Amino acid sequence: MMSHEDFVFLSYAATAVTLLGLLLLTVADGRARKRELAELEAQGVRRRSQAPGGPRP
Repeated sequence: MMSHEDFVFLSYAATAVTLLGLLLLTVADGRARKRELAELEAQGVRRRSQAPGGPRP
């Protein structure tokens, strides 16, 4: 039978693993989006919010 301390430890461990996984997925996705933006900008595709003359001051 599982003791209360074991249950609490396993609950915290599961939460930590879940949060770490979400953090890693978020970082990986952010890097992928930055790569995609860089590729699009290298092709000459510009953001709609960007003025034709370049970035605003």
